[in-house]
Formats: sequence, structure tokens, C-alpha cells
Amino acid sequence: MSAIEVVAAARRRGVGRARAVSVVLVLAIVAVFAVSLAVGDFSVPLGDLPGLLFGNGTGRAAYVVTELRLPRAVTGVLVGVAFGTSGALFQRLLRNPLASPDVIGVTQGASAAAVVAIILFGAAGAVVSVAALGGALLTGATIYLLSRRGGVHGYRLVLVGVGVGAVLTSVVSYLMTWADVTLAQQALVWLTGNLNGRGWDHAAPLAAALAVLLPAALLAGRVLTGLQLGDDTAAGLGVRVERSRLALLLLAVALAAFATAAAGPVAFVAFVANPIATRLVGGARAGLVPAALTGALVVLLGDFAAQHLLGRQLPVGVVTGAVGAPYLLWLLATANRAGRV
Repeated sequence: MSAIEVVAAARRRGVGRARAVSVVLVLAIVAVFAVSLAVGDFSVPLGDLPGLLFGNGTGRAAYVVTELRLPRAVTGVLVGVAFGTSGALFQRLLRNPLASPDVIGVTQGASAAAVVAIILFGAAGAVVSVAALGGALLTGATIYLLSRRGGVHGYRLVLVGVGVGAVLTSVVSYLMTWADVTLAQQALVWLTGNLNGRGWDHAAPLAAALAVLLPAALLAGRVLTGLQLGDDTAAGLGVRVERSRLALLLLAVALAAFATAAAGPVAFVAFVANPIATRLVGGARAGLVPAALTGALVVLLGDFAAQHLLGRQLPVGVVTGAVGAPYLLWLLATANRAGRV
């Protein structure tokens, strides 16, 4: 067997493994989604869910499932898909496991804008979401401009992002110290990352954004492999390096921005989704689809645990933060031993 045939066979095995993992992830998402609709203070038999979802049910069960739990679960899936895809784009494009919107300042930009809107202008609801969206996009553009001298490189963008994020975190802390207690509490709940009270007015804009951004990310993601080989090699393969990198960064920032606008900065979902997907896929590099599905499953599991498994209802960001923070510390420790940071 020639070397080309060996490579082709290995690639087919990797693609097959990724597809199998994606199918398993979809089944797991459907299972957790169904359980999240059925379990609660008012329990609903799983067998009744199809009828309720397709409009054949009435009364309290129909209201609880379709008006309270369904939009929350749908928002959770969409938020997880957006964060998972965003994190995978950042980490693969910049070839840096630390490159996620949580670490490089994008979500901090959304948080700062949302806190300004809440505390200084008394905003609520959709206005806060729009402010968060604008803050994330503006922060992403700022980080890119500050780190693009001589070409954008992974560690430079991460370091610039960490610095920008630290400044924005200080702004948030300052505003929280002198704000009215009620407004500060409202801002704190948003900053934690929360699916409580999420309705169709949160899910619909995010779904519309994903309908545009996800196909664009999958299409633009075809050049990721070339870019990961280095700028010179990618250019030799015909890739327009700077234009492709800018487009991918814009898509990654937009995905994180819309997700943050819908549910707040749900901690570390974008950070852990791609590494988990890569481990599940095995020797093959995880594509965007497994990472997106992993993000959705992480958010659904985190929200279910936050609602039912911890003795009291908590924001989903508390659970995802508790999972993601130790991974970040482990990654920093191993990278330091390897001499990469």
C-alpha cells in the first residue's frame, strides 16, 4: 500500500469516527433535552412529551412544557452550539488551547457593555442583550487591531486579549462597587450566565443568527487545515491568509457575541467543548460539528445539574465554571512544564 493510500485510509477512519461521535452526541442531546422538559417541580411523563410538543396537550402540563421549559432548553442548545463552534474556531485557527472567547476578552467585552447598560442606564431585557452583542463585537475588533502588527499570531492575540479582558473586568468591578444594590444584583445574575426565565424572545434572535453564521463557519472552516500548517504553507496552497483569518475570527466573535447576548457569559463552554470533542473523536482532529454538539450537551447537562442536582436552583454558569476552571488550571500547569507559556 502506497503512502497516499495509507493517508487516505487514515483520513476515512477519522471521518467515520467523527460522524459516529456526532451521532452519539445528537442522541445524548435528545435524551437530556427530553429529561429537562419532563423533570421539575411539576413532573411530566416522558411518554406525554410528543403529544404536548405537537400541540395535542392542554392544561398545566402543556403550559409548563411548551411555555416554560421548552424555550429554556432550546436556548440552552443554541447557546451551547454557538459557544462550542466559536471556541473550536478560535483554538484551531490560532493553534492555541487557551484561545477561547472566555480567555481572550470577548465575553468580558459583552459583560462590560451589559453592566454599563444595566447600572448606568437601568436597561433590562432586549436592550441588555443588544448592548452585550455590541460590546463583544467591539472588543473583538479592538483585540484584532491591537494584535495584528506583523500578522496575527496565536499567543500575541491571547496575551492582548487577556490584557483587554483584565481592563474590562476592572471596569465591571468598579461599576459594581458603587451601584445600587438592586441593579448590582441584577447585573451579577446576568454576569454568571443564566438560562432562568429564557423565552422565545431570547431563542429566536439566536436561532436566526445561527442560521446565517453556522453555514458560513462550516464553509469558511475548510481553510482551517491550511492555516494550521502556517502562513507560508497556506499561502503556497492558494489560501488568502489574512482575509481567511479575519473572516474566521469575525465568525468566531459573532457566534460568541450572540450566545452571550442570549444567556450571558456562560463560563468555559467555548473553552472545553473543542478539547472534549477532540478526545471523543480520538486520533482524528475534531471538526466544528462535534465541537458544536459537545457545547450543546455541556450546557444542557450543566443547566440540568444547576436546577435539580445541587440542592437549590443555580445559574448554569456556576456549574460550567466549576468544571472549566480546574481544566484551565491544569492546562496552564502542563503548558508551563512544557515551556510554552
